[in-house]
Amino acid sequence: MDSYGIVFALAGAISAALFGGLGSARAVGMGGEAAAGVITEDPSKFGKVLILQLLPGTQGIYGLLVAFITLSQIGVLGGSGDVSFVKGLLYFLSCMPAAVVLYFSAIRQARASIASIAVVAKKPESFGKAMMFSAMVETYAILALLISILAITGVGSINI
Repeated sequence: MDSYGIVFALAGAISAALFGGLGSARAVGMGGEAAAGVITEDPSKFGKVLILQLLPGTQGIYGLLVAFITLSQIGVLGGSGDVSFVKGLLYFLSCMPAAVVLYFSAIRQARASIASIAVVAKKPESFGKAMMFSAMVETYAILALLISILAITGVGSINI
């Protein structure tokens, strides 16, 4: 039964990277479609719309960070790799806030970014205000990242 611990822990790490990356890839693509439409009309707005397009890409980075921390905690990136069933399940559960929230927040952030790109298309001087709409969604991605990191490191300190 103990050999399944590493499987659960790996599944958690992979889920965080996978869903964070999938959400970000989809979201950045959505933003890119909107940004491309704006620069066909006014190429001078490229820098502003590029920033708005890239904002939802951070969730993929956060997912990768959670995966790296988990892999280092369970010994895959060096160490024994001996993880009990219970501890593996705890690692898996610790990765879930990141896996789920990062995916959905990336998509929601893309929608806010697309709306912000539309604002910049008509009023480029409102870029700072428009960017705040997308940045507010980032807050929840950061909260999910933090809770997953705290849980993962907490599990690492438990003797089970």
